Amino acid sequence: MKLYISIDMEGITGLVDHTFVDSRQYNYTRGQHIMTDEANHVIRSAFDEGCKEVIVNDSHSKMNNLLIEKLHPETQLISGDVKPFSMVQGLDASFSGAAFLGYHTRAATKGVLSHTMIFGVRNMYINDRVIGELGFNAYVAGHYGVPVLLVAGDDETAMEAEELIPGVTTAIVKKRISRTSAMCLTPEKSGLLLQGKTKEALANAGRVKPLVPPDHPVLKIEFANYGQAEWAHLMPGTTIDDNSPTVTFQAKDILEAYRAMLVMTELAMRTAFC
Repeated sequence: MKLYISIDMEGITGLVDHTFVDSRQYNYTRGQHIMTDEANHVIRSAFDEGCKEVIVNDSHSKMNNLLIEKLHPETQLISGDVKPFSMVQGLDASFSGAAFLGYHTRAATKGVLSHTMIFGVRNMYINDRVIGELGFNAYVAGHYGVPVLLVAGDDETAMEAEELIPGVTTAIVKKRISRTSAMCLTPEKSGLLLQGKTKEALANAGRVKPLVPPDHPVLKIEFANYGQAEWAHLMPGTTIDDNSPTVTFQAKDILEAYRAMLVMTELAMRTAFC
C-alpha cells in the first residue's frame, strides 16, 4: 500500500491562533515541532500496518513548515512552493489512499482558524456544492480514484469530512470553543489517537469510496470584497457578477478548476483589506 499525506497546520492540536501558524510569530517554532510529531505518528503507524511507501506534502502557507530532520527516515517529503497543485501536489493514481492531517473547516463556518485558502474567500463552490480545502482536495484525489481514508483536525472538521466522505475515519485532536480557542489533547494523547486512527483507517480502506468530482465543473468563488473579485477576474475565461464579489470559471475537469482556483486566490490577495 502507498499512502499520500497532505498536512496543514491549523488543525494540529494546541495550535489555536495565528501566533502558531505564521512564521513571523513567536509560537510558530512550537507549532512546527507539534506538527512534525503529528505527521510522524501517522507515518509510523502506516509503516507498521504494512504500507510500503509514504509521501508527505507540506500544505501550509509557504509549505516549508515540517522539520525534515525530525521526520520518519523512510518518508519522502514534498516541501516548498510554488507547486502546480499546492496542497495535493504529487497525488496521483498510484496511491492506495490519502490522509489529510491538520485540516480545518471551510470559510464562514464554525471551527478553529476556519478559512478557505485565503482569508479573502467567503465561499467556494464546485457547481452548486459549497466546499473548502478539504472538499476540493478530496475531489482531486477522487479524480485519480484515490479515497481519502483519514482526516485529522478539530471536531467541526471531522463533521465536515464525514458529510463529504461516507465511511472516512476522523481523528479529533481538539474541540472548538471559538475560532481561536479549543479544548486540546496533549501531544502525547494526540499521538496515541492518531496512531490508532491510522490503523483503523487502513483496515477500513476497502469500504471508502473516492469522492468523484463532476465532469466539466463550474468553479465559483465569492470573495470578501469586490476589489478581490476584480483582481481574480483578470484571469482569462472568468466572469464576474455585477451584484456580488463573485467570480465564475467553467473548467474542463477538476484539475483545471483547481489550478484556476490557485490563480484566482493569488490574484485576489493583491487587494489590501481596507
